[in-house]
Amino acid sequence: MSAYVLGFHEIDKTQLPLVGGKGANLGELSAIDGVRVPAGFCVTTTAYRAVVEQDPTVSALIDGLAGLRADDRTGIAKACTRLRTAIEALAVPAEIERDIVAHLAELGDVPCAVRSSATAEDLPSSSFAGQQDTYLNVRGPGSVVHNVRRCWASLFTDRAVAYRIRSGFDHRAVRVSVVVQRMVFPEAAGIMFTADPVTSNRRVVSIDAGYGLGEALVSGLVNADTYRVKAGRIIDKVVSTQTMELRASADGGTEERPVEAARQNAQTLADEQILQLETLGRRIEAHFGRPQDIEWGLSDGVFHVLQSRPITTLYPVPVPDDGKNHVYISYGHRQMMTDAFTPLGLSFFLLLDEWLGRPKMDVAGNRFYKDMSHELASSWARPITLKSLGQVDVLMANALRTVLTRKDFVQSLAHGKTSVMNFGKGGLLPMARQYLKLSREDDPRVVPELIAQNEASVARLQAAMATKSGDEVFAFIIEDHRELTDIMFEPRSVAAAFLGIQSVNWVNKHMNAWLGVKNAADAVGQSADHNVVAAMGLDLLHVSDVVRQYPDVIDYLGDAERDTFFSGLSERDGGDVVRPVIEDYLHKYGMHCQGDIDFTRTRWSEDPTLLVPLILGNIKNFAPGERERKIEQGRAEAERTMNDLLANLQNKRKAKKAARQMSLVRHFIGYREYSKHACLQRYGLYKQALMGEARKLVAQGVIKDPEDVYFLSLEEFREVVNTGRLDYAVITERREAHETYQKLTPPRVITSEGEVINGEYDGSNRPEGALAGIPVSSGVVEGRARVVLSMEDADVEEGDILVTVFTDPSWSALFVSVKGVVMEVGGVMTHGAVIAREYGLPAVVGVEGATQRIHDGQLIRLNGSEGYVEVLS
Repeated sequence: MSAYVLGFHEIDKTQLPLVGGKGANLGELSAIDGVRVPAGFCVTTTAYRAVVEQDPTVSALIDGLAGLRADDRTGIAKACTRLRTAIEALAVPAEIERDIVAHLAELGDVPCAVRSSATAEDLPSSSFAGQQDTYLNVRGPGSVVHNVRRCWASLFTDRAVAYRIRSGFDHRAVRVSVVVQRMVFPEAAGIMFTADPVTSNRRVVSIDAGYGLGEALVSGLVNADTYRVKAGRIIDKVVSTQTMELRASADGGTEERPVEAARQNAQTLADEQILQLETLGRRIEAHFGRPQDIEWGLSDGVFHVLQSRPITTLYPVPVPDDGKNHVYISYGHRQMMTDAFTPLGLSFFLLLDEWLGRPKMDVAGNRFYKDMSHELASSWARPITLKSLGQVDVLMANALRTVLTRKDFVQSLAHGKTSVMNFGKGGLLPMARQYLKLSREDDPRVVPELIAQNEASVARLQAAMATKSGDEVFAFIIEDHRELTDIMFEPRSVAAAFLGIQSVNWVNKHMNAWLGVKNAADAVGQSADHNVVAAMGLDLLHVSDVVRQYPDVIDYLGDAERDTFFSGLSERDGGDVVRPVIEDYLHKYGMHCQGDIDFTRTRWSEDPTLLVPLILGNIKNFAPGERERKIEQGRAEAERTMNDLLANLQNKRKAKKAARQMSLVRHFIGYREYSKHACLQRYGLYKQALMGEARKLVAQGVIKDPEDVYFLSLEEFREVVNTGRLDYAVITERREAHETYQKLTPPRVITSEGEVINGEYDGSNRPEGALAGIPVSSGVVEGRARVVLSMEDADVEEGDILVTVFTDPSWSALFVSVKGVVMEVGGVMTHGAVIAREYGLPAVVGVEGATQRIHDGQLIRLNGSEGYVEVLS
């Protein structure tokens, strides 16, 4: 076996570092029975290192790429031109050239295809396909060796270098092998996806086919026929007109030729050939164990496989074990956190399901998915489910309605117990009784009592946690989840939150029916009692008022660091006054952060610098006393609205009912946000204790960083603490997988076939070109769009309209600084919508692609009453 050249028969997936993704896949394909792969070999990365990386001039030029930015096209072009010129001028050592010529002799005197195969190409986690070059119909040893050098040089094309910079790949961490393969001159060629690339359906094979060489399809020279096949049946065919094809040139290389008239509109492949391809594709998919993107060519009636790579864009699918059809919804879209969880975050969240005795949610792509098959299969649960989801995410509800139109699929839906009536271990009846009681009494003391009970429980927990260490910490946390679930699902507590929601619905419905006033509860609920999330943003205004009095503190905050935040603050003039105010704020709200339902996210209490942009923004945007002004403005608006509505109701009976429901809104809607806050209070204390154990593991040399434990489940973490042993490769592997999952876009709805179902909005009177969404907080405003993807990067001014993917309660501190909100994810009763109404901000949610379609700084008009956004000139 040569160190520099390996034949396909010597290659499998374990040689990926030597032959790259393309080469490793060809070696695997060559070993599959019934799969024809044109013979060939790989010039290994060992040869690349020996020739390219050992050259001092080239090595210095590679090092020079380190300082380039991905958007510096001119700089990248100049640097890459110098590199490629230097590499193509290198001499290939005699030993390497002899190996290449010897393997060419085994192929015979035949034309070859010479293709690059990078070590970060065609991998399960990433695809660099098309980044490097391919040379076809190469004839003679001299030309092959020359094109090997060109393939080495193509590792430094402008697009390849820019892609690596954007993706964070070290230029030296990616090397290139070169595939040399007997050239096939097909009558037809194309690409086959063993999962539909449009719908992601794993049961549908999609085939593109055209005359001549397949490169014509890839380059866009011709329009391909498209065939879709499912389980041995062609379900769709699109036959395209083909006027040109790519063929081999007699002098080497390729040339374009016209397609004679008789073939231009003919089907490229016969039906039996299409079905043969499907069978071939499924055989290859089974070998690799995941859907594949396969290049094929048809020559003399035989299909040759030229390449197969994993489809990296597909979202993972939960795998049922009952042979039935299933439909899954994204729980992250319901909870306003569509990012991937870490393994520790996943296992923590699943503890709640365990204590509640309900089926665990499925996990796909490190995100939670809830199986809705039983609800959709149930005639009585279906309408309740769709109505409920419509309040959280209309697109999700409409996607499920689309599923229901597919009769064949629905007939095979899994049947079972629904979760519609799951109100905790006590069931529906205790909650219903409490709901009726609270509704009848309308007692403003109920919510404060519930909050006081939880605060007392948290205080007991804090005292008890201080005495625990080692395994006791884990045992105590797991057991304390019983109390957490009892608090979150205590019948009186659930009834109080539900009463607030239903009162809002009642006011909106009846004021619209009786007076023609839409979304009346938006104003009625402003500055409502006991809204912890609204208070979070308003109380930060108070913190800002204290800070603004001390210029030295303001100057310090701009450069404050996480680990020395408070010690540095104490050294500044006014720091002794500001410090207790910030500490008090963190005591109340420090357990919050962006994406806080993932236990492993950094809390404000862990890194107070996360609050600095918000504090400084408040100082810049508002005069002192803004907190009190906003509270009073909200109360005055609510009072005025209620008086006007009641005055316009001539019917005394209706007026009495309306007054009662508005009172319930004032007393109970604020509690809608509290249960999550109660959960996060405990999360904050749990995390303090667990990270203490993680720091001990670092001191023992078991892990390198405390946050390494994020990539263990809770039980695995506990085992490591008890044994002091860990295979660190597990951390590395899971961290890499998490980074891959984080890049995927989670679908709202996905079926067990892998098909992503997208919901659509109903038709409306939106202006032409407006971006459709869901109206969740009334009003129309115009202003500058401020696109914010992370709170740490928030730089907003008064009058801006916030445009983001989603928000959770931690964003309320930012809401006080804007005059409108646009979100890609959400519904009428999600956190961002509730807080927008509380602050009196017009808001539209569910605007798909808003952060890409609206550019930062554009002037936009937001219509929170009708549900659309216009980009203004």
